[in-house]
Amino acid sequence: MKYCLKTLAFLCLAFGLTGSPALMATPADFELVASQLVTAKKTPQKQQLIEQLAMSGDERALPFLKALLAGDVFYKKSDRSLVYAKKIEQGYQLTAVFDGSDKGSLAKRDIKKLRINNRLRNILRAEMAMMSLTHPSVEVRLNAANNLLRQPNDDNLILIEKALAKEPDPKVAEVLTLASAMIRLHSEIEAERLLAIADFDGSLNQDVMAALNHLQEKDRAGNYIESSQKVRIAADKALKKMRGSENFYKIVENLFFGVSLGSVLLLAAVGLAITFGVMGVINMAHGEMIMLGAYTTYVIQLLMPNFIEMSLIVAIPAAFIVSGLMGILIERLVIRHLYGRPLETLLATFGISLILQQLVRSIFTPLNKTVVSPEWMSGSLEINGLLSLTYNRLYIIIFSLIVLLALVFLLKKTFVGLQMRAVTQNRAMANSMGIRAGWVDALTFGLGSGVAGIAGVALSQLTNVGPNLGQAYIIDSFMVVVFGGVGNLFGTFFAAMGLGIANKFIEPMFGAVLGKIIILVFIILFIQWRPRGLFAIKGRFVED
Repeated sequence: MKYCLKTLAFLCLAFGLTGSPALMATPADFELVASQLVTAKKTPQKQQLIEQLAMSGDERALPFLKALLAGDVFYKKSDRSLVYAKKIEQGYQLTAVFDGSDKGSLAKRDIKKLRINNRLRNILRAEMAMMSLTHPSVEVRLNAANNLLRQPNDDNLILIEKALAKEPDPKVAEVLTLASAMIRLHSEIEAERLLAIADFDGSLNQDVMAALNHLQEKDRAGNYIESSQKVRIAADKALKKMRGSENFYKIVENLFFGVSLGSVLLLAAVGLAITFGVMGVINMAHGEMIMLGAYTTYVIQLLMPNFIEMSLIVAIPAAFIVSGLMGILIERLVIRHLYGRPLETLLATFGISLILQQLVRSIFTPLNKTVVSPEWMSGSLEINGLLSLTYNRLYIIIFSLIVLLALVFLLKKTFVGLQMRAVTQNRAMANSMGIRAGWVDALTFGLGSGVAGIAGVALSQLTNVGPNLGQAYIIDSFMVVVFGGVGNLFGTFFAAMGLGIANKFIEPMFGAVLGKIIILVFIILFIQWRPRGLFAIKGRFVED
């Protein structure tokens, strides 16, 4: 009863139901009360001080109480000033509690922790919940509501109901409703439990599903944990509805991950589709162009340590230029002497791939490098309790579509693209019309390699950068190109998306290795039926 009255008093203060400004503490009051914790010895005295801090209205109170609960609040033995302490090799790094200033470092013997017992920990959790639910920030209130949902406690019911009555944000209000229902689910009154299950209607929260599932279980004696058959039937109906939604969103999640994998395959394969389709060159060094793009991203971040948010934007054109120039260099020095000899081209480009891998190992060491993701690519877009879409994969999907459309525009609407298509369809006629087919080959190879470098930028956000990065995608890239139709960009798009989605649906059923084998067998059988792939184009490589 005493706790409930204290809760109501706090809520009256928090929601402005008391007009007395004398009840609101000043910053000096917060510092005075917090300092008294150093000398307080008995639990009731510490409890009173903690309650005063929670009622102070000072913005420093909530972080202070959180640190106190975590065991990070200390005081210096020399002057008994309060500090936050973080353990380092030489001792503890100190930060002043009141003004956040750096207090240097001290050895463990020079500081002492503010110690609390389990009773005070429970009080701290309750006070922090009260403060968090009345915080101006929606994010803070949402986190507090989720904590109350995960740890239902009868003592918090009045607090939740009062906060729910004043909550303006619908998302926070929804979680508070679930938290209230979660507490009432354990009521001794059958009608209350039925109403709680009714409040769960439409929820996709995992904690709610676990609680409803618990009602269907039996104890060691073989008796149902929930004695009421009506409640068990209601819980079963609610669970079936939730599981139906869960299965639906699982399919949506698999589709999303399949499309994101397809986007990675598209970026890796679209450059190969250009060189393979226009030039008929089996470029086994294509994976190393991807690797060079990823390492370019790593180097750009080393050069721009204070501008990580912009480094990825800078890395895109830089990776295109580095990989593109390397592609032109390879074409001018090696490939142009081997046209019409596919086996020798394959062996030569395989040798080049080994040289590039060893070059990278010599410069950057064989160890993997980590590329930092910008803040705007971190986190996820939470649709509901069962579905969240990671931002990095969302951006890669959008980016791959932009790259594909830019290539289509280049090939269909520009003079360079017209020359590429002319050489593809009839090399001899293109030469007779004054088109320098040799330089078109070099630019085409450079373009395909440059796009592979852009793929490396995207892959650096999904995995570590290492010398063998490109080898993981070269086989998949060839499968995409052959399956979609050699040299056809839209065929490459549909093939990449199809294989990406198929991977994500087949792997859970058969495993990663067997899933790859099944897809490979399917492509072999498909090529036997349609040798030119999904969307065949007419070109010299196809005719040869």
